[in-house]
Amino acid sequence: PLVMLRAAARRLAPATHATWRIHTRMASMPALAEEPPVQSQPSFPGGEPTGPSMRTSCPGPESERMRAQLGATQETGAVKYFVDMEMSRGNYVVDVDGNRMLDMFSHIASLPIGYNNPRMLDVFRDPANLTWLAHRPALFNLPPAGWAERIQSTLMRVAPPGLTHVTTQMCGSCANENAMKQVYIAVANARRAADGLAGPTPEELESSMVNRAPGAKPYKIMSFHGAFHGRTHGCLSVTHSKPIHKLDVPAYDWPVAPFPKLKYPSADNVDANKAEERRCLDAARALMDADPDVVGLIVEPVQAEGGDNHASPGFFRELRRAASDRGVKFIVDEVQTGCAASGSFWAHEAWELDDPPDAVTFSKKMQIAGYYTKADLVPDEPYRVFNTWMGDPSKVLMLEAVIDCVERDGLIANARETGDALKGGLEALAAAYPGKLMNVRGVGTLVAADLASGAERDRAVKELRAEGVDIAHCGEAAIRCRPGLYFTPEHARVFLDAFDRVLRRM
Repeated sequence: PLVMLRAAARRLAPATHATWRIHTRMASMPALAEEPPVQSQPSFPGGEPTGPSMRTSCPGPESERMRAQLGATQETGAVKYFVDMEMSRGNYVVDVDGNRMLDMFSHIASLPIGYNNPRMLDVFRDPANLTWLAHRPALFNLPPAGWAERIQSTLMRVAPPGLTHVTTQMCGSCANENAMKQVYIAVANARRAADGLAGPTPEELESSMVNRAPGAKPYKIMSFHGAFHGRTHGCLSVTHSKPIHKLDVPAYDWPVAPFPKLKYPSADNVDANKAEERRCLDAARALMDADPDVVGLIVEPVQAEGGDNHASPGFFRELRRAASDRGVKFIVDEVQTGCAASGSFWAHEAWELDDPPDAVTFSKKMQIAGYYTKADLVPDEPYRVFNTWMGDPSKVLMLEAVIDCVERDGLIANARETGDALKGGLEALAAAYPGKLMNVRGVGTLVAADLASGAERDRAVKELRAEGVDIAHCGEAAIRCRPGLYFTPEHARVFLDAFDRVLRRM
Protein backbone atom coordinates (compact mmCIF):
# COMPACT_ATOMS: atom_id res chain seq x y z
CA PRO A 1 0.00 0.00 0.00
CA LEU A 2 2.82 2.45 0.73
CA VAL A 3 4.14 2.08 -2.83
CA MET A 4 0.63 2.82 -4.12
CA LEU A 5 0.40 5.87 -1.88
CA ARG A 6 3.67 7.33 -3.03
CA ALA A 7 2.82 6.65 -6.64
CA ALA A 8 -0.49 8.48 -6.15
CA ALA A 9 1.31 11.37 -4.49
CA ARG A 10 3.75 11.61 -7.42
CA ARG A 11 0.84 11.81 -9.85
CA LEU A 12 -0.56 14.69 -7.81
CA ALA A 13 2.72 16.55 -7.33
CA PRO A 14 5.18 18.14 -9.74
CA ALA A 15 8.42 16.20 -10.17
CA THR A 16 10.40 18.91 -8.41
CA HIS A 17 8.38 18.62 -5.20
CA ALA A 18 8.75 16.15 -2.34
CA THR A 19 6.79 12.90 -2.51
CA TRP A 20 3.88 14.05 -0.40
CA ARG A 21 3.89 17.66 -1.53
CA ILE A 22 1.33 19.08 -3.91
CA HIS A 23 1.96 22.32 -5.75
CA THR A 24 -0.18 25.27 -4.71
CA ARG A 25 -0.41 28.88 -5.78
CA MET A 26 1.30 31.24 -3.39
CA ALA A 27 -0.56 34.33 -2.23
CA SER A 28 0.86 37.21 -0.24
CA MET A 29 -0.55 38.21 3.14
CA PRO A 30 -1.48 41.90 2.92
CA ALA A 31 -1.57 42.55 6.69
CA LEU A 32 2.02 41.33 7.10
CA ALA A 33 5.24 42.17 5.40
CA GLU A 34 5.08 40.39 2.05
CA GLU A 35 6.24 36.79 2.39
CA PRO A 36 8.99 35.41 0.22
CA PRO A 37 7.92 32.37 -1.80
CA VAL A 38 8.88 29.10 -0.14
CA GLN A 39 12.02 28.03 -2.00
CA SER A 40 12.77 25.34 0.57
CA GLN A 41 11.04 24.08 3.66
CA PRO A 42 11.50 26.34 6.68
CA SER A 43 13.82 24.79 9.24
CA PHE A 44 13.03 24.95 12.92
CA PRO A 45 15.47 27.44 14.48
CA GLY A 46 18.12 25.60 16.47
CA GLY A 47 17.32 22.20 14.99
CA GLU A 48 15.02 19.36 16.04
CA PRO A 49 14.95 15.54 16.02
CA THR A 50 14.53 13.73 12.72
CA GLY A 51 11.80 11.38 13.88
CA PRO A 52 9.88 9.76 16.72
CA SER A 53 11.40 7.40 19.29
CA MET A 54 9.20 5.34 21.62
CA ARG A 55 10.70 3.79 24.77
CA THR A 56 7.52 2.76 26.58
CA SER A 57 3.82 2.69 26.01
CA CYS A 58 2.21 6.12 26.27
CA PRO A 59 1.22 7.02 28.87
CA GLY A 60 4.18 5.31 30.49
CA PRO A 61 4.82 4.49 34.14
CA GLU A 62 6.18 7.91 35.10
CA SER A 63 3.19 9.68 33.53
CA GLU A 64 0.88 7.33 35.39
CA ARG A 65 2.68 8.04 38.67
CA MET A 66 2.33 11.78 38.11
CA ARG A 67 -1.32 11.40 37.15
CA ALA A 68 -2.02 9.60 40.42
CA GLN A 69 -0.19 12.32 42.33
CA LEU A 70 -2.14 15.09 40.61
CA GLY A 71 -5.38 13.14 41.04
CA ALA A 72 -5.23 13.75 44.77
CA THR A 73 -6.16 17.39 44.16
CA GLN A 74 -7.57 17.62 40.60
CA GLU A 75 -9.75 15.74 38.14
CA THR A 76 -7.29 14.15 35.69
CA GLY A 77 -9.46 12.23 33.24
CA ALA A 78 -8.37 14.40 30.30
CA VAL A 79 -4.62 14.07 31.01
CA LYS A 80 -2.94 12.11 28.18
CA TYR A 81 0.63 12.19 29.49
CA PHE A 82 3.05 14.55 31.22
CA VAL A 83 5.43 16.58 29.04
CA ASP A 84 9.16 17.04 29.54
CA MET A 85 9.19 20.61 28.30
CA GLU A 86 12.97 20.93 28.53
CA MET A 87 13.62 17.94 26.26
CA SER A 88 10.89 18.73 23.71
CA ARG A 89 12.10 20.45 20.52
CA GLY A 90 10.41 21.91 17.50
CA ASN A 91 7.61 19.66 16.27
CA TYR A 92 8.57 16.84 18.64
CA VAL A 93 7.16 16.48 22.13
CA VAL A 94 8.96 14.34 24.71
CA ASP A 95 7.04 12.86 27.63
CA VAL A 96 8.40 12.17 31.09
CA ASP A 97 9.04 8.54 30.14
CA GLY A 98 11.38 9.59 27.33
CA ASN A 99 8.97 8.93 24.47
CA ARG A 100 9.50 11.36 21.59
CA MET A 101 6.45 11.95 19.40
CA LEU A 102 5.59 14.08 16.40
CA ASP A 103 3.15 16.56 17.90
CA MET A 104 0.21 17.08 15.54
CA PHE A 105 -2.13 18.61 18.13
CA SER A 106 0.24 21.24 19.61
CA HIS A 107 -1.57 21.76 22.90
CA ILE A 108 -5.03 22.05 21.37
CA ALA A 109 -3.70 24.13 18.45
CA SER A 110 -2.13 26.71 20.76
CA LEU A 111 1.64 26.12 20.34
CA PRO A 112 2.45 28.18 17.23
CA ILE A 113 6.22 27.96 16.70
CA GLY A 114 7.16 24.70 18.38
CA TYR A 115 8.89 23.68 21.57
CA ASN A 116 11.86 25.71 22.80
CA ASN A 117 12.03 27.99 19.78
CA PRO A 118 15.09 30.19 20.40
CA ARG A 119 13.21 33.28 19.26
CA MET A 120 10.53 32.63 21.86
CA LEU A 121 13.07 31.87 24.58
CA ASP A 122 14.82 35.15 23.76
CA VAL A 123 11.64 36.97 24.79
CA PHE A 124 12.24 35.76 28.34
CA ARG A 125 16.02 36.31 28.25
CA ASP A 126 15.81 39.91 27.03
CA PRO A 127 16.44 42.28 30.00
CA ALA A 128 14.27 44.90 28.28
CA ASN A 129 11.26 42.64 28.79
CA LEU A 130 11.90 41.90 32.44
CA THR A 131 9.50 44.39 34.02
CA TRP A 132 6.66 43.33 31.71
CA LEU A 133 7.27 39.71 32.64
CA ALA A 134 7.50 40.47 36.35
CA HIS A 135 4.32 42.53 36.66
CA ARG A 136 0.80 41.73 35.56
CA PRO A 137 -1.01 45.07 35.45
CA ALA A 138 -4.68 45.96 35.40
CA LEU A 139 -4.37 46.88 31.74
CA PHE A 140 -7.53 48.96 31.33
CA ASN A 141 -6.71 51.01 34.46
CA LEU A 142 -2.91 51.13 34.61
CA PRO A 143 -1.28 50.05 31.36
CA PRO A 144 2.53 50.06 31.25
CA ALA A 145 4.47 52.68 29.35
CA GLY A 146 4.80 51.66 25.72
CA TRP A 147 1.59 49.59 25.69
CA ALA A 148 -0.05 51.58 22.87
CA GLU A 149 3.06 51.27 20.69
CA ARG A 150 3.28 47.52 21.38
CA ILE A 151 -0.38 47.02 20.44
CA GLN A 152 0.30 48.78 17.14
CA SER A 153 3.41 46.72 16.40
CA THR A 154 1.78 43.38 17.19
CA LEU A 155 -1.99 43.05 17.26
CA MET A 156 -2.73 45.86 14.84
CA ARG A 157 0.11 44.72 12.59
CA VAL A 158 -1.96 41.62 11.78
CA ALA A 159 -5.44 43.12 12.18
CA PRO A 160 -8.07 41.75 9.80
CA PRO A 161 -8.77 44.23 6.99
CA GLY A 162 -11.53 46.67 7.88
CA LEU A 163 -11.30 46.21 11.67
CA THR A 164 -9.82 49.20 13.47
CA HIS A 165 -10.07 48.37 17.18
CA VAL A 166 -8.82 45.53 19.37
CA THR A 167 -9.74 44.47 22.89
CA THR A 168 -7.44 42.04 24.73
CA GLN A 169 -8.85 39.29 26.91
CA MET A 170 -7.82 36.27 28.98
CA CYS A 171 -8.94 33.30 26.85
CA GLY A 172 -10.98 32.32 23.81
CA SER A 173 -14.18 31.96 25.81
CA CYS A 174 -13.65 35.43 27.29
CA ALA A 175 -13.10 36.81 23.81
CA ASN A 176 -16.32 35.34 22.41
CA GLU A 177 -18.34 36.23 25.51
CA ASN A 178 -17.30 39.88 25.45
CA ALA A 179 -17.57 40.23 21.69
CA MET A 180 -21.21 39.20 22.05
CA LYS A 181 -21.63 41.73 24.86
CA GLN A 182 -20.29 44.49 22.65
CA VAL A 183 -22.86 43.55 20.03
CA TYR A 184 -25.68 43.89 22.58
CA ILE A 185 -24.38 47.25 23.78
CA ALA A 186 -23.97 48.64 20.27
CA VAL A 187 -27.42 47.49 19.17
CA ALA A 188 -29.10 48.88 22.28
CA ASN A 189 -27.40 52.26 21.84
CA ALA A 190 -28.36 52.38 18.15
CA ARG A 191 -31.99 51.60 18.91
CA ARG A 192 -32.12 54.23 21.66
CA ALA A 193 -30.68 56.79 19.27
CA ALA A 194 -33.29 55.84 16.67
CA ASP A 195 -35.95 56.49 19.32
CA GLY A 196 -34.46 59.89 20.12
CA LEU A 197 -32.95 58.84 23.45
CA ALA A 198 -29.54 60.13 24.51
CA GLY A 199 -28.95 57.23 26.89
CA PRO A 200 -30.65 54.57 29.04
CA THR A 201 -33.80 55.54 30.86
CA PRO A 202 -34.14 55.36 34.67
CA GLU A 203 -36.46 52.38 34.19
CA GLU A 204 -33.81 50.55 32.17
CA LEU A 205 -31.17 51.22 34.79
CA GLU A 206 -33.37 50.05 37.67
CA SER A 207 -34.77 46.95 35.97
CA SER A 208 -31.33 45.79 34.85
CA MET A 209 -30.41 45.29 38.50
CA VAL A 210 -33.03 42.56 38.89
CA ASN A 211 -32.50 40.97 35.48
CA ARG A 212 -35.75 42.26 34.06
CA ALA A 213 -36.84 44.16 30.96
CA PRO A 214 -36.46 46.80 29.70
CA GLY A 215 -32.94 47.01 31.15
CA ALA A 216 -32.15 43.34 30.55
CA LYS A 217 -32.59 43.00 26.80
CA PRO A 218 -34.10 39.96 25.08
CA TYR A 219 -31.34 39.98 22.48
CA LYS A 220 -30.15 36.73 20.94
CA ILE A 221 -27.12 35.45 19.08
CA MET A 222 -27.73 32.91 16.33
CA SER A 223 -25.29 30.02 16.13
CA PHE A 224 -24.88 26.76 14.23
CA HIS A 225 -25.27 23.09 14.97
CA GLY A 226 -21.85 21.57 15.54
CA ALA A 227 -20.34 24.85 16.79
CA PHE A 228 -17.99 25.25 19.71
CA HIS A 229 -17.37 28.74 21.09
CA GLY A 230 -16.31 28.16 24.69
CA ARG A 231 -17.49 27.22 28.15
CA THR A 232 -18.60 30.48 29.76
CA HIS A 233 -22.33 30.94 30.16
CA GLY A 234 -23.14 32.84 27.00
CA CYS A 235 -20.66 30.80 24.97
CA LEU A 236 -22.30 27.56 26.06
CA SER A 237 -25.57 28.81 24.64
CA VAL A 238 -23.95 29.09 21.20
CA THR A 239 -22.04 25.80 21.55
CA HIS A 240 -23.56 22.63 20.11
CA SER A 241 -20.73 20.12 19.64
CA LYS A 242 -20.91 17.67 22.57
CA PRO A 243 -23.43 17.17 25.38
CA ILE A 244 -20.63 16.94 27.97
CA HIS A 245 -19.94 20.64 27.45
CA LYS A 246 -23.52 21.69 28.19
CA LEU A 247 -25.09 19.06 30.44
CA ASP A 248 -26.72 20.43 33.64
CA VAL A 249 -25.86 24.06 32.80
CA PRO A 250 -28.73 26.54 32.25
CA ALA A 251 -28.72 28.02 28.76
CA TYR A 252 -30.40 30.73 26.74
CA ASP A 253 -33.07 29.64 24.28
CA TRP A 254 -31.39 31.11 21.21
CA PRO A 255 -31.87 30.07 17.57
CA VAL A 256 -29.54 27.45 16.06
CA ALA A 257 -29.12 27.11 12.30
CA PRO A 258 -27.89 24.02 10.45
CA PHE A 259 -24.27 24.05 9.28
CA PRO A 260 -23.53 22.41 5.94
CA LYS A 261 -22.66 18.72 5.94
CA LEU A 262 -20.59 18.53 2.80
CA LYS A 263 -19.74 15.40 0.87
CA TYR A 264 -16.25 14.45 -0.24
CA PRO A 265 -14.39 14.41 -2.54
CA SER A 266 -15.71 17.90 -3.23
CA ALA A 267 -15.10 17.64 -6.97
CA ASP A 268 -17.44 14.65 -7.17
CA ASN A 269 -20.22 16.29 -5.16
CA VAL A 270 -20.47 19.84 -6.50
CA ASP A 271 -24.25 19.91 -7.04
CA ALA A 272 -25.07 18.10 -3.81
CA ASN A 273 -22.86 20.43 -1.77
CA LYS A 274 -24.35 23.53 -3.40
CA ALA A 275 -27.83 22.27 -2.54
CA GLU A 276 -26.77 21.57 1.04
CA GLU A 277 -25.35 25.04 1.49
CA ARG A 278 -28.53 26.59 0.02
CA ARG A 279 -30.60 24.59 2.51
CA CYS A 280 -28.55 25.89 5.43
CA LEU A 281 -28.57 29.48 4.17
CA ASP A 282 -32.35 29.39 3.72
CA ALA A 283 -32.73 28.13 7.30
CA ALA A 284 -30.41 30.82 8.66
CA ARG A 285 -32.31 33.57 6.82
CA ALA A 286 -35.63 32.21 8.11
CA LEU A 287 -34.40 32.22 11.71
CA MET A 288 -33.21 35.82 11.45
CA ASP A 289 -36.44 36.90 9.75
CA ALA A 290 -38.60 35.22 12.40
CA ASP A 291 -37.12 37.06 15.38
CA PRO A 292 -36.13 40.76 15.49
CA ASP A 293 -34.26 40.04 18.73
CA VAL A 294 -31.60 38.12 16.80
CA VAL A 295 -29.03 40.91 16.81
CA GLY A 296 -25.90 38.90 16.00
CA LEU A 297 -24.58 35.59 14.74
CA ILE A 298 -21.34 33.79 15.47
CA VAL A 299 -19.63 31.29 13.18
CA GLU A 300 -16.32 29.44 12.91
CA PRO A 301 -14.44 29.24 9.60
CA VAL A 302 -13.94 25.55 10.46
CA GLN A 303 -16.10 23.85 13.07
CA ALA A 304 -13.13 22.27 14.81
CA GLU A 305 -14.47 20.62 17.95
CA GLY A 306 -17.68 19.74 16.14
CA GLY A 307 -15.89 17.51 13.62
CA ASP A 308 -13.74 19.76 11.41
CA ASN A 309 -16.77 20.76 9.35
CA HIS A 310 -16.17 23.08 6.39
CA ALA A 311 -18.22 25.25 4.09
CA SER A 312 -17.29 27.04 0.89
CA PRO A 313 -16.24 30.71 0.72
CA GLY A 314 -19.46 31.31 -1.20
CA PHE A 315 -21.51 30.02 1.74
CA PHE A 316 -19.85 32.48 4.10
CA ARG A 317 -20.21 35.36 1.64
CA GLU A 318 -23.94 34.71 1.37
CA LEU A 319 -24.25 34.36 5.14
CA ARG A 320 -22.46 37.67 5.61
CA ARG A 321 -24.74 39.32 3.05
CA ALA A 322 -27.85 37.91 4.77
CA ALA A 323 -26.69 39.28 8.13
CA SER A 324 -25.86 42.70 6.69
CA ASP A 325 -29.22 42.96 4.94
CA ARG A 326 -30.98 42.36 8.27
CA GLY A 327 -28.78 44.50 10.51
CA VAL A 328 -27.45 41.40 12.29
CA LYS A 329 -23.88 41.73 13.54
CA PHE A 330 -21.46 39.15 12.14
CA ILE A 331 -18.90 37.62 14.55
CA VAL A 332 -16.22 35.29 13.21
CA ASP A 333 -14.67 33.00 15.83
CA GLU A 334 -11.02 32.55 14.77
CA VAL A 335 -9.86 31.23 18.14
CA GLN A 336 -8.63 27.99 16.54
CA THR A 337 -8.20 29.03 12.91
CA GLY A 338 -6.37 32.34 13.30
CA CYS A 339 -2.61 32.95 13.04
CA ALA A 340 -1.48 31.49 9.70
CA ALA A 341 -2.39 27.79 9.95
CA SER A 342 -5.18 28.04 7.35
CA GLY A 343 -2.84 29.32 4.63
CA SER A 344 -3.77 32.95 5.26
CA PHE A 345 -3.24 34.79 8.51
CA TRP A 346 -6.99 34.80 9.17
CA ALA A 347 -9.03 31.96 7.70
CA HIS A 348 -11.95 34.26 6.85
CA GLU A 349 -9.73 36.23 4.46
CA ALA A 350 -10.15 33.38 1.98
CA TRP A 351 -13.89 34.21 1.81
CA GLU A 352 -13.17 37.57 0.10
CA LEU A 353 -16.06 39.31 1.83
CA ASP A 354 -17.48 42.52 0.40
CA ASP A 355 -18.19 43.72 3.94
CA PRO A 356 -15.71 42.74 6.69
CA PRO A 357 -16.98 40.97 9.82
CA ASP A 358 -18.16 43.19 12.64
CA ALA A 359 -15.91 41.30 15.06
CA VAL A 360 -13.18 38.65 14.83
CA THR A 361 -12.16 36.78 17.97
CA PHE A 362 -8.78 35.14 18.58
CA SER A 363 -6.68 33.21 21.09
CA LYS A 364 -4.59 29.98 20.98
CA LYS A 365 -1.69 30.49 18.50
CA MET A 366 -1.94 34.24 19.05
CA GLN A 367 -0.85 33.59 22.68
CA ILE A 368 -3.08 36.43 23.88
CA ALA A 369 -6.86 36.36 23.50
CA GLY A 370 -9.19 39.11 22.40
CA TYR A 371 -11.19 40.43 19.49
CA TYR A 372 -11.03 42.99 16.72
CA THR A 373 -14.06 45.12 15.90
CA LYS A 374 -15.30 47.86 13.68
CA ALA A 375 -15.49 51.29 15.31
CA ASP A 376 -19.26 51.15 15.85
CA LEU A 377 -18.89 48.21 18.27
CA VAL A 378 -16.60 50.06 20.66
CA PRO A 379 -18.43 50.54 24.02
CA ASP A 380 -19.76 54.00 24.68
CA GLU A 381 -18.27 54.30 28.18
CA PRO A 382 -15.70 52.54 30.43
CA TYR A 383 -16.33 49.44 32.52
CA ARG A 384 -18.99 48.03 30.19
CA VAL A 385 -16.44 45.42 29.07
CA PHE A 386 -13.88 44.99 31.81
CA ASN A 387 -12.02 42.64 34.12
CA THR A 388 -8.99 43.01 36.35
CA TRP A 389 -6.27 42.06 33.87
CA MET A 390 -7.87 42.35 30.40
CA GLY A 391 -5.09 40.21 29.02
CA ASP A 392 -1.39 39.95 29.85
CA PRO A 393 1.45 42.07 28.44
CA SER A 394 3.85 39.10 28.48
CA LYS A 395 1.63 37.31 25.96
CA VAL A 396 1.92 40.24 23.56
CA LEU A 397 5.70 39.91 23.78
CA MET A 398 5.28 36.25 22.86
CA LEU A 399 2.97 37.18 19.98
CA GLU A 400 5.65 39.50 18.64
CA ALA A 401 8.06 36.54 18.41
CA VAL A 402 5.38 34.50 16.64
CA ILE A 403 4.68 37.21 14.05
CA ASP A 404 8.41 37.67 13.43
CA CYS A 405 8.75 33.93 12.74
CA VAL A 406 5.73 33.96 10.42
CA GLU A 407 7.22 36.81 8.40
CA ARG A 408 10.88 35.78 8.33
CA ASP A 409 10.37 32.11 7.56
CA GLY A 410 7.40 32.25 5.19
CA LEU A 411 5.15 30.23 7.50
CA ILE A 412 1.88 31.18 5.80
CA ALA A 413 3.09 29.84 2.47
CA ASN A 414 4.49 26.82 4.31
CA ALA A 415 1.05 26.11 5.76
CA ARG A 416 -0.40 26.09 2.24
CA GLU A 417 2.26 23.76 0.87
CA THR A 418 2.20 21.46 3.86
CA GLY A 419 -1.58 21.39 3.89
CA ASP A 420 -1.54 20.23 0.28
CA ALA A 421 0.95 17.52 1.22
CA LEU A 422 -1.25 16.38 4.10
CA LYS A 423 -4.42 16.33 2.02
CA GLY A 424 -2.74 14.65 -0.93
CA GLY A 425 -1.25 11.99 1.28
CA LEU A 426 -4.51 11.35 3.12
CA GLU A 427 -6.39 11.14 -0.17
CA ALA A 428 -3.87 8.55 -1.34
CA LEU A 429 -4.38 6.62 1.90
CA ALA A 430 -8.15 6.80 1.47
CA ALA A 431 -7.77 5.38 -2.05
CA ALA A 432 -5.50 2.60 -0.76
CA TYR A 433 -7.78 1.70 2.17
CA PRO A 434 -11.38 2.17 0.95
CA GLY A 435 -13.93 1.89 3.71
CA LYS A 436 -11.34 2.61 6.38
CA LEU A 437 -10.51 6.27 5.66
CA MET A 438 -12.70 8.83 3.91
CA ASN A 439 -13.86 12.47 3.69
CA VAL A 440 -10.44 14.11 3.52
CA ARG A 441 -10.85 17.88 3.90
CA GLY A 442 -9.03 20.96 5.06
CA VAL A 443 -7.51 24.38 4.51
CA GLY A 444 -3.81 24.90 5.14
CA THR A 445 -2.72 22.47 7.83
CA LEU A 446 -6.22 22.44 9.37
CA VAL A 447 -6.79 19.03 7.81
CA ALA A 448 -9.06 16.18 8.86
CA ALA A 449 -10.41 12.83 7.70
CA ASP A 450 -13.01 10.38 8.95
CA LEU A 451 -12.62 6.75 9.87
CA ALA A 452 -15.36 4.15 9.56
CA SER A 453 -16.64 4.69 13.11
CA GLY A 454 -15.85 6.42 16.37
CA ALA A 455 -14.40 3.20 17.73
CA GLU A 456 -12.11 2.79 14.71
CA ARG A 457 -11.07 6.42 15.01
CA ASP A 458 -10.19 5.99 18.68
CA ARG A 459 -8.18 2.88 17.86
CA ALA A 460 -6.29 4.74 15.13
CA VAL A 461 -5.43 7.62 17.48
CA LYS A 462 -4.14 5.17 20.09
CA GLU A 463 -2.08 3.20 17.57
CA LEU A 464 -0.66 6.36 16.02
CA ARG A 465 0.60 7.40 19.44
CA ALA A 466 2.27 4.01 19.80
CA GLU A 467 3.93 4.75 16.45
CA GLY A 468 5.18 8.08 17.79
CA VAL A 469 2.55 10.46 16.38
CA ASP A 470 0.29 12.34 18.77
CA ILE A 471 -2.87 13.44 16.96
CA ALA A 472 -6.34 14.31 18.18
CA HIS A 473 -9.91 13.47 17.32
CA CYS A 474 -13.09 15.48 16.97
CA GLY A 475 -16.71 14.96 16.01
CA GLU A 476 -18.12 11.47 15.63
CA ALA A 477 -15.30 9.75 13.75
CA ALA A 478 -12.71 12.34 12.65
CA ILE A 479 -9.02 12.78 13.27
CA ARG A 480 -7.77 16.34 12.96
CA CYS A 481 -4.33 17.73 12.28
CA ARG A 482 -3.34 20.78 14.31
CA PRO A 483 0.45 20.99 14.05
CA GLY A 484 2.60 24.03 14.65
CA LEU A 485 3.63 26.47 11.93
CA TYR A 486 7.06 24.86 11.37
CA PHE A 487 5.39 21.58 10.39
CA THR A 488 6.58 20.84 6.84
CA PRO A 489 5.91 18.24 4.13
CA GLU A 490 8.74 16.18 5.65
CA HIS A 491 6.88 16.02 8.95
CA ALA A 492 3.74 15.16 7.01
CA ARG A 493 5.62 12.23 5.48
CA VAL A 494 6.49 10.91 8.97
CA PHE A 495 2.81 11.04 9.90
CA LEU A 496 1.58 9.53 6.65
CA ASP A 497 4.05 6.64 6.81
CA ALA A 498 2.95 5.90 10.39
CA PHE A 499 -0.74 6.17 9.44
CA ASP A 500 -0.16 3.78 6.55
CA ARG A 501 1.20 1.19 8.99
CA VAL A 502 -1.74 1.71 11.34
CA LEU A 503 -4.37 1.41 8.59
CA ARG A 504 -2.68 -1.71 7.24
CA ARG A 505 -3.19 -3.40 10.63
CA MET A 506 -6.81 -2.24 11.11
